[in-house]
Amino acid sequence: MKNNEIKMGVIYAGFSYIIWGFLPVYWKLLNNVNADEILANRIFWSFAFMLFMILATKKWGAFVQTLKGFRTNKKQLFALIIASLLISCNWFIYIWAVNSDQLIESSLGYYINPLVSVLLGMLVFKERLSPAQYMSFALALVGVMILTISYGRFPWIAFILAITFGLYGLTKKLIKVDSSIGLTLETFAVTPVAFIYMINLFTSGKQSFLSISLGTDLLLIGAGAATAIPLLYFAKGAQRIPLSMLGFLQYIAPTIMLILGVFIYHEPFSKTNLLAFFFIWLALTLYSISKTKLFLHFETKWKKGEDLGM
Repeated sequence: MKNNEIKMGVIYAGFSYIIWGFLPVYWKLLNNVNADEILANRIFWSFAFMLFMILATKKWGAFVQTLKGFRTNKKQLFALIIASLLISCNWFIYIWAVNSDQLIESSLGYYINPLVSVLLGMLVFKERLSPAQYMSFALALVGVMILTISYGRFPWIAFILAITFGLYGLTKKLIKVDSSIGLTLETFAVTPVAFIYMINLFTSGKQSFLSISLGTDLLLIGAGAATAIPLLYFAKGAQRIPLSMLGFLQYIAPTIMLILGVFIYHEPFSKTNLLAFFFIWLALTLYSISKTKLFLHFETKWKKGEDLGM
């Protein structure tokens, strides 16, 4: 794998995590709408946004050809459907948790998620870690365990978020299609269900869309772009870098979320939280250093028993 590809993968994935880190602010603006209706609108307008992008970038022909290709490639079709269901489940739990004032537990889920991604990378793709990377994994695990134990109960929200998004990252590695086409197909797979649900809300008079305010309507429509853009960049990144590296980059989003929770939404941050963060950031520092050329050079010489020249 070329270094330039890896660098671009890190940039794409990093940008997606920064956007995801700030998304709770967006969902908080929609706390007057039920999570299930937000999810339905999020899916529907995401598909509409991606369809527009496909047409604007002149990829309609490729989109149709990919769709036809699923007739013979059942494995890709199965992976696409699984990816659609996983991300839909993740979206619902996340929106519900944020608007139920459980941002801290949501962020815990995305701290656990990288550990899930690293394990999947090792088990499925046989990705190997260096001793320093194993140490960083262990340090991160300690930090996450401290957060989990200090929470006082089994954090089911956090674990569902971690497992669904970790498995989603795995399926994205298996779907070998253009990232924008792949995302369009993912949203397309669940859009019929979302549309039927929205119609049901309208016929029963229980919808918030077109009934509360113009601002709410625009936010629901904008959820399409807010969803599609980071997922698009995530897909670009996931296809270029190892799943283990992708796992550690994911700490960006929950860190931003926790900062928002503490300083913007005034959720409690204890000394125990600080201790957990110490382990997590120590793990990130060690992992980052382990990927530098200088560290790799010394590690290679150490394995060969050569003089380190220090």
